[in-house]
Amino acid sequence: MIPYAHEPLTDFSTDNNQNAFLEGLEKVKKELGRHYPLIIGGERITTEDKIVSINPANKEEIIGYVSKANQQLAEQAMQIADVTFKTWRKVKASVRADILFRAAAIVRRRKHEFSALLVLEAGKSWVEADADTAEAIDFMEYYGRQMLQLKDGAQVKSRPNEYNRYDYIPLGIGIVIPPWNFPFAIMAGTTVAALVTGNTVLLKPASTTPIIAAKFVEVLEEAGLPKGVLNYVPGSGGEIGDYLVDHPKTRFVSFTGSRDVGQRIYERASKVQEGQIWLKRVIAEMGGKDTIVVDKESDLELAARSIVASAFGFCGQKCSACSRAVVVKDVYDDVLNRVIQLTKELTVGDPTKKETYMGPVVDQNAFDKIMSYIEVGKKEGQLVAGGEGDDSKGYFIQPTVVSDLEPTSRLMQEEIFGPVVGFTKAKDFNEAIDIANNTQYGLTGAVITNNRMHLEQAREDFHVGNLYFNRGCTGAIVGYQPFGGFNMSGTDSKAGGPEYLLLHMQGKTTVEAL
Repeated sequence: MIPYAHEPLTDFSTDNNQNAFLEGLEKVKKELGRHYPLIIGGERITTEDKIVSINPANKEEIIGYVSKANQQLAEQAMQIADVTFKTWRKVKASVRADILFRAAAIVRRRKHEFSALLVLEAGKSWVEADADTAEAIDFMEYYGRQMLQLKDGAQVKSRPNEYNRYDYIPLGIGIVIPPWNFPFAIMAGTTVAALVTGNTVLLKPASTTPIIAAKFVEVLEEAGLPKGVLNYVPGSGGEIGDYLVDHPKTRFVSFTGSRDVGQRIYERASKVQEGQIWLKRVIAEMGGKDTIVVDKESDLELAARSIVASAFGFCGQKCSACSRAVVVKDVYDDVLNRVIQLTKELTVGDPTKKETYMGPVVDQNAFDKIMSYIEVGKKEGQLVAGGEGDDSKGYFIQPTVVSDLEPTSRLMQEEIFGPVVGFTKAKDFNEAIDIANNTQYGLTGAVITNNRMHLEQAREDFHVGNLYFNRGCTGAIVGYQPFGGFNMSGTDSKAGGPEYLLLHMQGKTTVEAL
């Protein structure tokens, strides 16, 4: 079995690594404007209707053109996935795992190339793109190893003259709908989890970042994945997304994205269609409104740095991002003032440059939505840092801090998904935990305190799926910090954890009388 080693992040302080990354950028730039076909049953299909992938840092630059599936092509992919499932489900689990290990090795060799594509297609900084690619590698290797552990099922007892077995078998056809904000890591993780467990997949990538998905499908082909096991079907949610979720042959849907879309999928998947003989399973991760709580007995410099890193990494476009700081009144002003200082030091600009901390937000819709929330924040609290946006060339927004907000204000309740953090004052630690819990979400949170009893109180009472002590609330590592949240943050599926693959399988008991 491949030993577990978390894929290391690249040290960009060395000239060798800087030059290697610049070479990756040059390689990707030479491929700008390419056309990418659908892949159904291994066949390349080009359509007239295209998704145009645009560089969010430079609206004039087209990354590529991606053929768009319609319902007819989606149906073709369903039929092929249905036929292919009959053979793929019988391929040994060890063989399926080996494909993941080979794919991980291919990506590792081309790591900077994939990260460079993330810089151009998603607007990620070097560091954020590198972490995204590393996480994709981690997912492939972790799920491959997990499948080797699960391939023989679970132990059950047998009785005299009776032999019992409990095996895991695949579900069937899965629809994988990944997000644009981790267009490699989450897209790869959700896809290979479904594949390694013996299911066939229709992958509908995010329309803002479809090319990284196309490149990944090519990697899996190179690694030996048989034709028809994975079908690449980009397209609009309205035209093919609903169609695939509703389809009677769909056995499960794996979705990561907004709460509104997740609720819609959950509702549609619950309806039994004509000819459907199962209840569809939904694996959903639907966002958050994540809080860092700062106690009066804490390292205030650590608190400020944790808030800034968690709020503004990748422009706050993470479901785990800190969008709320709840600070006990005794240290509120000190923490806020230090956060303002640190925020004003951040560099915003062209993500192809190594020194850029924050690139653009993903598109015009995101820019408009975030800027409208900043206007709301000006009315609800005090704008103390940032607040400016410029969409003349790309979609750039300055990291923004809004202080003195009411816990029930819109800025403290609604998911903004941008570089905006709101500050609220709590009279004591008990109230801080109450405020942290007052949202419909429950994904991540953090507590900065040197009071052991307060840490234990938070462990029991701070209701989130991933809770961090004395560090930021982003950056879960595959295999170390299984990731998924409570309430409207989704089905708490815990990606990168020991139980995740089981969501893609079902248990079968066989009893033999001897």
